[in-house]
Amino acid sequence: MENRNGYFKLDVGDMGVVIQIYPPEGDGKPADVKEAKEYLEKKGYSEFDFGELKRMMSPGQGLQQLFVGEWNGYEENEMMKMTVSGDKMLVFCRFYPPSGRGKLMTADDIVGELESKRVFIGVDYDEIQRFVNDRQYCTNYIVARGVPPVNGKDAKVEYFFNTNLNLRPKRNEDGTVNYHELNTISHVEAGQLLAKLHREVPGKPGKDVFGAPIQGRPAKPAKLEYGNNISISEDQTEIYSDVTGHASLVNRKVFVADVFEVPADVDNATGDVVYDGNVTVKGNVKSGFSVRAKGDIVIDGVVEAAFLYAGGQVIVKRGINGMGKGKIEAKGNVITKFIENSTVIAGGFLETGSILHSRVSAATDIRVSGKRGFVNGGVIRAGSLVEAQTIGSAMGGALTKIEVGVDPEVKERYNTLEESIAALQKEISQLRPALVNFQERLQRKEQISPARMQQVQGIAKSFKEKQQQLAEERQEYMGLKEQIQMSGSAKIKVKGSIYPGVSLTISDVGMNIKSERSFSKFIKEKGEIVVRSL
Repeated sequence: MENRNGYFKLDVGDMGVVIQIYPPEGDGKPADVKEAKEYLEKKGYSEFDFGELKRMMSPGQGLQQLFVGEWNGYEENEMMKMTVSGDKMLVFCRFYPPSGRGKLMTADDIVGELESKRVFIGVDYDEIQRFVNDRQYCTNYIVARGVPPVNGKDAKVEYFFNTNLNLRPKRNEDGTVNYHELNTISHVEAGQLLAKLHREVPGKPGKDVFGAPIQGRPAKPAKLEYGNNISISEDQTEIYSDVTGHASLVNRKVFVADVFEVPADVDNATGDVVYDGNVTVKGNVKSGFSVRAKGDIVIDGVVEAAFLYAGGQVIVKRGINGMGKGKIEAKGNVITKFIENSTVIAGGFLETGSILHSRVSAATDIRVSGKRGFVNGGVIRAGSLVEAQTIGSAMGGALTKIEVGVDPEVKERYNTLEESIAALQKEISQLRPALVNFQERLQRKEQISPARMQQVQGIAKSFKEKQQQLAEERQEYMGLKEQIQMSGSAKIKVKGSIYPGVSLTISDVGMNIKSERSFSKFIKEKGEIVVRSL
């Protein structure tokens, strides 16, 4: 059975005018009583019982009819009701049948009525003809559609080197990190394509059904931004490396730094290394020496009690043994096989196989992975996560502190301010008695020597400066304290065991481990640290 909506029509008889109500067919919808009431009132018929009309039009009723009033002497022609969508992109028409000798609308009549309403764009003549060929009443027909605008396509830069600063090193099948095949640095060769610009494609305006223009979203342009050691093609759409080195993307600008290679150790034969690009050391960095690079530092051997600073990443393939004096600082990530008796600071993430008696911090997360994956002794700080196989030792020994929940630089500044505020308060309290004594002498109108007067003026100036500094530091301190208290989403994960003697801190809440736990996750909930199973 064909699906057709129910509908209604007027019929003129000897007793007056009646409305005939036709039920739907198949899965069609019943005619709407409010629509029928609106139609009758428009035609001037109001002598009907609305409650009875509503009953007759309820679902499940067969053909019904209801007296609506005396005949006004006019046959009702077929009628079209037009509705325009809110965005003026669609015109819906519903049709109502004529009374007995009323006239039917032709396709030209429908088009003419649309034009009288100033609908000129996107008229669907096929849809109109579909209605004329098979008239279905109380049914929406979309008889006109506006022309939608075509949005512009934004320009795009496609890069042909690794731009993911959070890319992790490859892992072996047993879970250990393969420090010989690292994929965190983008090596490029001279002449290599670095990036390609796909230019923007302009959009096209559209029109609503009344012919008013509609503008699409304009395309956003882009351009290739790059630094030294890079050439651009004649059409300004491709850039190439002029040198063999390392590529990086910083704030959408491509940089290529050539590599300074130390063929053996950094020691007495080389002296300290300072370079504007990337540095590769094929051997070790010996105690007492330093390597500073604006780019990445890659050490194939071991770093002893040395100092490393990198504007990018630091990768030490065999490990770090600082002997209590070594310090590694990187604005990017740090990846190394192990860390012992060292200070290591990463502006990104830090990944290693073990940490022993060291001060280690990372802005995001610290993962101590591999078969052993232990942390024992020292202070470990990370912004969001510390994850290890084992934390602490069953044998006890050195205190191990794990702190997460805030950028270590923020925490360090917070601790520095705390110490500075205490020192300032002490200094101010020491200066205050001299000023009070001076004020009392002035009130007693005692004679004060010029030298003493100058001395007191100096004390007063220092007192005021320290008070101002104290107010500024207190304000910064309270801001950092609030930031630390709000950072409660960080966590500590232990895939193996964590032992007594380990101190945990998540944002501003602490916990001391008093009994061995295994396969645990430590998180902050409702102002305290809670333990969950992994």
